[in-house]
Amino acid sequence: MKKWVKRSMGAALLAMTAVGLTACGSSKSASDSDVPTLLMYQIGDKPKNYDTLISKTNKILEKKTKAKIKIQYIGWGDYTQKMSVIVSSGEKYDIAKADNYAVNAQKGAYTDLTKMLPKYAPSAYKDLNSAYIKGNKVDGKLYTMPINGNVYAQQVVSFNKKYLDKYNIDVSKINSYKDLEDVFAKFHSENKKVLTFSTGPTFRIGSNLDFVIDQDYPFAVDAVNKGKKIINPYNNTQYKETLRTMHDYYKKGYIQKDAATDNTDRPLSGDTWFARQETQGPFDYGDHQLSQTAGQEIVSRPMSPAVKTTAQAGMYNYVVSNNSKNKVKAVKVLGVINNDPELLNGLVYGEKGKAWKYVDNKKRVKLLKGYKEKYHSAPWQTGDNNKITPTTDVTSTMIQERKDNISKSIDSPILGFQFNTKNVKTEMTNISNVMNKYLAGLQTGTSDPDTTIPKMNKELKKAGYDKVQKEMQKQYDEFQKNGNNK
Repeated sequence: MKKWVKRSMGAALLAMTAVGLTACGSSKSASDSDVPTLLMYQIGDKPKNYDTLISKTNKILEKKTKAKIKIQYIGWGDYTQKMSVIVSSGEKYDIAKADNYAVNAQKGAYTDLTKMLPKYAPSAYKDLNSAYIKGNKVDGKLYTMPINGNVYAQQVVSFNKKYLDKYNIDVSKINSYKDLEDVFAKFHSENKKVLTFSTGPTFRIGSNLDFVIDQDYPFAVDAVNKGKKIINPYNNTQYKETLRTMHDYYKKGYIQKDAATDNTDRPLSGDTWFARQETQGPFDYGDHQLSQTAGQEIVSRPMSPAVKTTAQAGMYNYVVSNNSKNKVKAVKVLGVINNDPELLNGLVYGEKGKAWKYVDNKKRVKLLKGYKEKYHSAPWQTGDNNKITPTTDVTSTMIQERKDNISKSIDSPILGFQFNTKNVKTEMTNISNVMNKYLAGLQTGTSDPDTTIPKMNKELKKAGYDKVQKEMQKQYDEFQKNGNNK
């Protein structure tokens, strides 16, 4: 699950990541009989029981790959800057969570894994959804072992069920932002002390569009109808109508007055909100993961289709450094990390016997009293989620629905399209500056789209929007000509 409040990396999930950097790399160049310790960089906070987790992990890795790993953790706010220094300086490391994936791949910072993954990590590679391979190819080559998890994303509006029950509100027929009117009006009339629709400066509406870069840049295609043209979403009739709806809700007091600047934390577990927007994927099992995180029941309704995008395909990419002296073993390690249930369970649930145990002939995991925050890793940034043994509260029906939902999800027409900005770098910077002025206001409903969009578009044109769009369309035409990937 990935919340809108943390767009880039998702919701406040625990990670296996952050302390300081060291200049050390692989222990040595090794033959197949040696047992090198590979250096891996991860993002987030270091588990408090790291030594126990890594010891158990390395016993499995040593047996299966004749290699071990040492994880260096870099904090969420520092990862991009520090990995940029590591890559540019040529510092030795073996495996890392990719940063600026396409650009660094093109620079030669990462090992080409196109042939290595099928050879040295065959099971993990075979089990990847094809969208991960298509979505991560750069100039026809694959430089990553992506984590198989929430291969699609869907925007939903989530409701605090305690308020639905208290005020007898039915949300079962809501399928669009417009449909929220009656529900919001009823709640707002009953309870003005609780915020009706919690948004904020990083809030972005859901739609049928997929954005070439991300929603901070006004370049998109129609994902549902396999759009062939790069458009300005703010000129799209349906997208603009949703912005009008948001502005209407803002004027009626359903959205906080300072929404465009308000960074107030309104926890899922709290009662300070009636509705909020979330991002869900197949391994969230509908509202199951959201409710579990909140510690209270959440009910959600879709605001956008389930779409496989390049952003989702690259949600968490492992890469092997081109400077690694142990490339083959690094790939073998990634193969085991993304294929071995015992290893994965130990990392994402914690210490076996203390935090969890197997039940139902190893078909399920029961969480024990020892399972607690900061003593395990987040599934979405550890390894293949399909290989992690489900907990006892995940039913067979939920698993089948997950599989069905993946099958029914849409492949974006720009899945795998990587826009090369080398010819329009100045214009991209100018466009970003313009969007920073208007984006939060439009998205939260604070600004009137009918008066704001014309002003914004005028400034975008001056910033070089037409030049960027033309270059982007040229590259996209070539992408489509080549069968949407090489």
